[in-house]
Parts: sequence; structure tokens; C-alpha cells
Amino acid sequence: MNLDHQDQDVRPIKDLDALEQVEDTLLNNFKYGVRNLTIFQVGKATLLRANDVLNLKYDDVFDEGDEVKRSAYIKDKKTKKSHRIYLNPVVDDLYKYQRWLKKHDVQSRWLFPNSRDSNKPLATTQYYQVMLKVGDLLGIGYLGTHTMRKTGAYMVYKQSNYNLALVMKLLNHSSAAMTLHYLGLEEASMESALDKIEFH
Repeated sequence: MNLDHQDQDVRPIKDLDALEQVEDTLLNNFKYGVRNLTIFQVGKATLLRANDVLNLKYDDVFDEGDEVKRSAYIKDKKTKKSHRIYLNPVVDDLYKYQRWLKKHDVQSRWLFPNSRDSNKPLATTQYYQVMLKVGDLLGIGYLGTHTMRKTGAYMVYKQSNYNLALVMKLLNHSSAAMTLHYLGLEEASMESALDKIEFH
């Protein structure tokens, strides 16, 4: 399955009610709901690609005392660049997930192990199927593996007072145009934003 092709129509979730519904469905409509939601929350808060989220190891995130680290250092699989991800925004989610792992006696070097074989991480194709099912259940046709990253980027953009440079840096993009396209900011919404600017 070509995920890049499948994810071409994926857009950020801009509506907070829709976002709550997606998160609630991820948690409550699957056997591995806590895992599925934690993947989504980590992807949304770190702006990592799904592949990089799913390839996190347990000790990337938790220290020897089983405490969540302040930051994780990872190598981006696509660009091969090393970078630091800030974990503080998802510390509560990670502790809830850790309790779930212990309760179900799941032990693996991977943070998000495959439910069939804990020696492997959950595959991106499997998480794509999860997101597809959420979309089907809620009647949302634009969900995919990039949803969490795009949604997180959009939230940072809106809540940082449209700080495009910050979002570009977090996404590791090389141009503002690429970031605007990634955020799904159509010309209409850009024009609407410009209408509110006073140029005198």
C-alpha cells in the first residue's frame, strides 16, 4: 500500500468538536484504544511523521526510573536528520499508556508494539486502517496517517498567532509555501486573514 498516495487527500482536523469525536472514537471503538489514542496524541504534539512515532522505542520516551523524559532524540526516517522532540505536552497521555501497558503485561522494546508480535513496532499500514475505520464511523473522509501531524501543525499555527516560521521549523520544511500547502490553507482562508489586516 502506497501510504503517500493514500494520504494525499488528508487534511488537518480544524474543528474542535470533530477532533474530540476522533479522539473519543480512537479510544473507545478499538480493543487497543489506549494505544491508538496515545499514538495520535504523540503525533499531534510532536509533529512527527506516523512512521517516526511508530518507530519510537520505549526507552526513547521513558528513563530508567520509568519517568517520562522531558525530550526524546530521534532520527527522522525520511530526511535522516536528528532532532529533539519535546514530550511535556503529552506527559499525562504517556503515563496513562504506561499504566495500560503494565495492566496488560505488554513488554517490548518498542513504545507501540505490534499486537500480533511485540518484537515489532505497529506497522504504518495498520495505523492507516485504524484511521480509515475512525473516518468511516464518523463520516469523515479526510483521515489518514498524516492526520495527527497535520492537525498538530494547524493547532500550533493558530495558537501561536499564525507563526509560520515556527511551524516550518517544527515540520522540518524547507519553504513557507510547502508549509501553507501542508496546513491546507486555501487561498480563501488566506484572503480572509488578509482582510483583517490594516495596512495603514
